[in-house]
This record gives sequence, C-alpha cells and structure tokens, in this order.
Amino acid sequence: MPELAHLLERTLVIEATRPTVFRFFTDTARWAAWWSAGSAIDPRPGGRVLIRYPNGVLAMGEVLEIVEPERIVFTYGYESGKPIPPGGSRVTIRLEEVESGTRLHLTHSFAEADARDQHVQGWRFQLSLFANLVADEINAGAPGLADAWFAAWSISDGAERVRSLEAIAAPEVRFRDRYAHIDGLVELNDHIAASLRFMPGVRLERKGAVRHCQHTMLADWVVRGPDGTERMSGVNVFVLDARGRIACVTGFWNQ
Repeated sequence: MPELAHLLERTLVIEATRPTVFRFFTDTARWAAWWSAGSAIDPRPGGRVLIRYPNGVLAMGEVLEIVEPERIVFTYGYESGKPIPPGGSRVTIRLEEVESGTRLHLTHSFAEADARDQHVQGWRFQLSLFANLVADEINAGAPGLADAWFAAWSISDGAERVRSLEAIAAPEVRFRDRYAHIDGLVELNDHIAASLRFMPGVRLERKGAVRHCQHTMLADWVVRGPDGTERMSGVNVFVLDARGRIACVTGFWNQ
C-alpha cells in the first residue's frame, strides 16, 4: 500500500449504545441497508468488504482489524481502479462511548489529495444515512411508545401508572405544555393523578400516524370526554434517548 498521507476525518454523535452501532459493521443485512443492496462484509481480519452503490459502482476492500465494539479498519478501493485502485486507501472507524450515546470517529486515509476531496461529500451523506438507520432500528417501536404514553393518562391506579411509565420513559423524563413544567417520573405521576382528579372520565388518544426522525417523533392527540366526544386536541413532540426511552415530551395545544 502506498503512503497514505492525506486524511479525511469526520466525527458525529449517534444516540445509541456502542454495541448497537457496531453491529452495523458486522451484520451483512445492516451493512447493505447502510450502503445498498448487494453490499456485504465478512467481519474478521482478512474478510472481504463489498460496497455496491445504487448507481452500480463497485467498491471493495479487506478487513485489516476489528475490535468489537470499539474499532474496525478496512482497505477501500474501486473495481475500476479509479479514482482509487483496490486496496489503495484505508478506512478507520472508531467508536467512543459518551453520555448521549456513541461518538463515531471516521478517518479515511488516501495517497492523493484529489481523491480525498472527491470523497468529502460522499462520507457526509453516508454517515448521515447511517445515523438515521441506527435511529430507525432503535425506535422501531415509536408508535407503541406514544400509545403507551397517552394510555398512562387514563390509568387511575397510581402504582400501575408508575409501572407503565417506567416501562417507556427515562427516570428523569421532562414534560412541558401550557399547564405543566414537570421533571422526573415521580412528579409526572402526581401531575397525571391531578389531571384525572380534575377531569374525571376523560381519555387521551393518539390521532393519525406517528412521524419519526432521529430520535424525535411527532404524535397528534385528542382528548375525549366520557361520552366519547372530542374536547381538545394538539400534538406532542417526543425526544427519545439512546436506549429508545422517552426522555422529553413537549405538548402543543390546538387553538
């Protein structure tokens, strides 16, 4: 391999645990979801790396080093030999555990500056796509989380309500709307109890599909009275943490 003195570096934080992020480098189905159909990886030293781009361009390489869930290093080049011959560059991906999830450090080492510059936008796009794929997998149950959140507001038994909330929300969950500035599950449970006391028989329901992107989801809601009629409506903005739990909810009321 020639001297690889020209570096392309990118860093981003992905709100997921390191083992969750790393399995996208060791599972061919996830690897192909990141790149495109037909891509594959053999996650062992000497294993083959194959990237088949949607436009038919084929890149390939070999795993040089793999330390789960910390680091993977592989060579990278194109079947055509342009702009990089097979084995002509090296990709190092390192994962660092941080409070909000995982910090991904990418270093792509090239022999020529021009080849490096041609790959800046490509890596910006691919890593953005990668972060979205990880988030989508973690939050595949987002509609169920929203439904469980709304259902908790109709549970009259305090102990049962706490168990329901603990299953879906972080202990330090925050809730904000025009009538609430709540921090933590204990305070949230008390707030819901007060709501039930002052508005007996009402029911909070999701209305329509949940929209989700990068750990943030939007869910429209309605409040129905004991007779089933709609009394009020709005939308909640949910923020999910690296473990897929509800970390923060902001409620907006329709006028």
